[in-house]
Amino acid sequence: MEYDLSLTEKCKPGEAYFRLYRWRPYCISLGAGQNIESVNLDKAAEDNIDVVKRPTGGRAVLHSEEITYSVVIPIDVLSSAREIYYQVNAALSEGLKKYHPALDKVEMEQKNTDFRKFYQTPAGAVCFAAPSKNELKYSGRKIVGSAQRRLNNVILQHGSILCGSFHKRIADYLYLSENDLLSIKKELDEKTADIESVLGIPVDYTCLRENLAEGFEYFFNTKLNRLNI
Repeated sequence: MEYDLSLTEKCKPGEAYFRLYRWRPYCISLGAGQNIESVNLDKAAEDNIDVVKRPTGGRAVLHSEEITYSVVIPIDVLSSAREIYYQVNAALSEGLKKYHPALDKVEMEQKNTDFRKFYQTPAGAVCFAAPSKNELKYSGRKIVGSAQRRLNNVILQHGSILCGSFHKRIADYLYLSENDLLSIKKELDEKTADIESVLGIPVDYTCLRENLAEGFEYFFNTKLNRLNI
């Protein structure tokens, strides 16, 4: 994520960056405005899980069985942050559909969530308990979570494409009452989906990465210069 942020300083008009990466070790990322004291750092360390702050907003995410994506792109007279958010999620949707026909059911959230109220609930401590407008869902359950930040005239958008169910353990690393812990686990069970659970087979991460890149090429009618960094 530090590298994502550095790309916003390098990005020139007419350029854009699309990155896909995984985490080793697994890591909890907190939104820029979230208090790190909400995380049980000792338990995270015992389980070899890093803890970092994101450059974007939102709430806690456990990056584990997933692919993280990031997009760095300038805003021009023909675009806006809201339009970029929509287009990036539409391109991700194309990539998921290329990966497996069953993911044709992936769709965008059409409603706005009142996050000021949501953050006052126990589930408001974790990112995947509620979708934002235009985030991707499968059968009504969030399968890709995204966040965005504008730095000068450049947009950084990144997010988590859920491939397995390990992300649901985020509640185990937050300081919560027993009732709140049970409430968040119930919310995550009911409101999140992951590719492995949907398909019933292990995820081929190499294939998925390539299909996501192809989805961007198709949606934006362009050719990506692929680099391994």
